[in-house]
Amino acid sequence: MLDRRRFLITATGFLSIAAAPSVRAETSSERARLFAALKAAETEREGRLAESAIWQWWFDQAPTIDVHEAIDFGMKRRSSYDYEAAEEAFDKAIDLAPQYAEGWNQRAFVRFLRDNPDGALSDLEKAVALEPDHFGAWSGMYHVLMRMGRTEVAVSALTRAVTIHPWIQERGLLPPDPDAKRPVVKGKQQEL
Repeated sequence: MLDRRRFLITATGFLSIAAAPSVRAETSSERARLFAALKAAETEREGRLAESAIWQWWFDQAPTIDVHEAIDFGMKRRSSYDYEAAEEAFDKAIDLAPQYAEGWNQRAFVRFLRDNPDGALSDLEKAVALEPDHFGAWSGMYHVLMRMGRTEVAVSALTRAVTIHPWIQERGLLPPDPDAKRPVVKGKQQEL
């Protein structure tokens, strides 16, 4: 009986290792599909639907149920204006999964709300290092940098967000671009 159980455990381990590349490829394919839909969106409604799907996908990438629960709890505490408990929950998520970009992004938002721009900026930099196309983190970086009075760098961060997500809500905050070096802002004519 013991040998049979040991065999089953070993076989299950080998199967999970063999399946890992397939899961990564499937995840990568889904990510590419979601971002392609975002880029292809021709209306604000389509852009919002694609954005929502990406946010859901990011949340679903939590590597364990404990991380998912910590993120969920932190978001609920933030919605209740209990920023201290929210930050503690996001701390837990980051401790459990430092490679999970959404933990860093969510904690950055709470740190911004708690008037800790340096902490928020540090978290956002980590989030975009882990997920370079995290338009939410780039947009958050814009808000943090503006609060710090670093306008030029802030506009650069927002430009990056708009390049990734042409329908992002903050797109109208980009100043006019007389040299037309930045991406075209959808749904808004840029004045020269």
